[in-house]
Amino acid sequence: MNNMLDEIVKHYPAAKGPQKQALVQNWNMLKSMSEGILEEWLHFEEKMAIFRESAVSPPVFPPTEAPELQLDAFVRGQGYYKLLMFQPAIQQFEAAALIFPDSLLIKLYIAMSYMYLGQTSQASDVLVSILPLADDRKLRAIIYNALGCIEVLNGQQRKAEEHFVLAMQSDPTLPDPMINMEVCKQNCGELQYGSQLISLL
Repeated sequence: MNNMLDEIVKHYPAAKGPQKQALVQNWNMLKSMSEGILEEWLHFEEKMAIFRESAVSPPVFPPTEAPELQLDAFVRGQGYYKLLMFQPAIQQFEAAALIFPDSLLIKLYIAMSYMYLGQTSQASDVLVSILPLADDRKLRAIIYNALGCIEVLNGQQRKAEEHFVLAMQSDPTLPDPMINMEVCKQNCGELQYGSQLISLL
């Protein structure tokens, strides 16, 4: 699918006549396949949620299992998030937040989605609002790490390093802040944030 899309992007601007029609047909086919894959993934996530809720002897889940994990809007939001479709993910998570307004997990997903969209101001507002309420050490580490990444993007290296240190102190097992500290000092590399989010579930 990716190769076919690359060919469409490459040849479509100069294509004419039958070639252009063929590329349009390929585009429509890819669009249909993509929508089908998305629906299958969301259906899979919904079945996973139903199983967790109804199984007599379900798998062992972390003690942080929260009721919002069973919510259809949350499951759909997580599906979109995993597919890197962050705008529809935000819409689903915001719908879930109407039902569970105190859920730090939902708000963290919203903040991370904003970050991936490059909307760091919105992400920062959400992260700052939930930080004082975060008792879980891994959750606090993820929040501090994300705030550090925002400071890097804003050109505030010293503040960024302070946040990365707080993240490492909160949870020394989280790899992202250590990686980001090096990125910050070397002024090269790719910032890491949100990669440990799914591990909270």
